[in-house]
Amino acid sequence: MSKYCFNYDSGEYENIERDGFSIDQGEYVYNWDDSEYRHEEEEAEEERRRNEED
Repeated sequence: MSKYCFNYDSGEYENIERDGFSIDQGEYVYNWDDSEYRHEEEEAEEERRRNEED
């Protein structure tokens, strides 16, 4: 599932998949803000740690 991320090359927000494929442009983009995906991964890692502690 894609997320609404900023593409620095186009200067616009686009639906971009985790691997960098822009749904809006129909091609891979390389200069985009992936912080939404990184934040999601950090939350998942915290959840795994909490579950291991239990």
